Amino acid sequence: MNKGAGLGIGVIALAIAAGGGYWLGGKGGTSHGETAAPMAAASTEPAKKEKKLLYYRNPMGLPDTSPVPKKDPMGMDYIAVYEGEDDDEPAAANQIKISTEKVQKLGVRTEVAQLRVLDKVVRAAGRIEPDERRIYAISPKFEGYVERLHVNVTGQPVSKGQPLFEVYSPELVSAQREYAIAAQGVESLKEAGGQARDGMKQLADSSLLRLKNWDISEEQVKALAKSGEARRTLTFRSPVSGIVTEKKALQGMRFMPGEALYQVADLSAVWVVADVFEQDIGQVRTGAKAKVRINAYPDKTFEGTISYVYPTLNTQTRTVPVRVELANPGLLLKPSMFAQVELPVGTKGQVVTVPTSAVIDSGARQIVLIQQGEGRFEPREIKLGGRSDNHVEVLEGVKDGEQVVVAANFLIDAESNLKAAVGGFGHAAHGAAPKEGQAVAPGQPAAKGASHQAEGTVDGVDAAAGTISLNHGPVASLKWPAMTMEFKAANASLLQGIKPGAKVAVEFVERQPGEWVITAVKPLPANQGAGTPAAGANPHAGH
Repeated sequence: MNKGAGLGIGVIALAIAAGGGYWLGGKGGTSHGETAAPMAAASTEPAKKEKKLLYYRNPMGLPDTSPVPKKDPMGMDYIAVYEGEDDDEPAAANQIKISTEKVQKLGVRTEVAQLRVLDKVVRAAGRIEPDERRIYAISPKFEGYVERLHVNVTGQPVSKGQPLFEVYSPELVSAQREYAIAAQGVESLKEAGGQARDGMKQLADSSLLRLKNWDISEEQVKALAKSGEARRTLTFRSPVSGIVTEKKALQGMRFMPGEALYQVADLSAVWVVADVFEQDIGQVRTGAKAKVRINAYPDKTFEGTISYVYPTLNTQTRTVPVRVELANPGLLLKPSMFAQVELPVGTKGQVVTVPTSAVIDSGARQIVLIQQGEGRFEPREIKLGGRSDNHVEVLEGVKDGEQVVVAANFLIDAESNLKAAVGGFGHAAHGAAPKEGQAVAPGQPAAKGASHQAEGTVDGVDAAAGTISLNHGPVASLKWPAMTMEFKAANASLLQGIKPGAKVAVEFVERQPGEWVITAVKPLPANQGAGTPAAGANPHAGH
């Protein structure tokens, strides 16, 4: 009995000792653990490397960045962008990021900006005109009558010296007789004294000068002096080979001194007067060769020389006339024919050029898209110089060797502007104005005509205008946040029984851009949540 009791006491003592040791060990271990645990964590977990802050971007997706923290007009904080944090963000604030898949779908193609000589040809419409220096008018210098016509139709070709018409004039007959008498007197006074002979000679010379001033030919004068007989009529001949372009003379008509009876044009060489646009006239130089094509002879090309740039501008067409002289063998070129003129312009050596398709011209400025990497493009404003048919000189903005987008650049620009417009205006782009302090979430609009659902609380009903103001919850199909906006009702019956404060579920569509129309309204129980934000809730929650 004593032996068993002693054994039991020993077991109890051993248990107490073990418990006390466990308690002491646990306490000591806890104290040690409090100091050792951080050291162990420090040794096992490597220190996190600080990321480089690039910039702060607009929370609504607008292409606006800031180097320091700021808020947008609705009070939302700009989002910090760190290096390597989000590959979906542009690599720089002035770049456009487009996915590789979309780049392929758009058909984006680039070319290298390079040095080249711009060989430009200015094309202009023109017309054939006779050379003004080769037009002759036949006008008698005395009064008379048309006695006979040798050339009696307009357009008849004539050769130099060919008779045109004969005239009778009493003054002409008197002048001839006067000269004939004076000439005979000079001949008869050869042996007489010097004074009488000299007087007669002066009279003969004055009569001869009078006939010459009337354009009497030397041949007729000699015949008159030889025969001494005055001719009743005088023949007028063509001064040049050409075409009779005007004929006013009629047989038997009376004419006055200086009246033009015939006009003859030499068309062996003609002018082409081309109308060059104002922006190209500064590059046209006299002395340069020009090519002329006529619709009547599509297989022929005529070459001429730029002889004159007129100092006047046609205010209606904004063109400047340019004269080109060219030969007219075979008289193929007729006055008043239309012509297509190609005028080469001078160049200034090699310049940096890009294809004309690379330039996005908004009217106020010119922009090209520079490829900075896979799917990354930088819009760059440039200053343009001369142009050729396919390339344009870049004075500022692009360097030789840079890759510029030449195909689908308008689509890239439209893509970036669309994102900015949708992100910047939000519901304003849909024709609704959110309340002050409420957020507008960016997102692609759904297809026109698609149906959307929303739940909310009626803020107001305007039966006369057929509109309802609804404080609705988020619309997932349009990526809209909760906000208050105005809808139109498809018909007046939808507004019957709807009062402010009622909770409803609506179905709506976009009938026209920015016009959202409710097509169905379903009342909800007053105790059922309508998806609207709770009173006092942060409208920016979730953004």
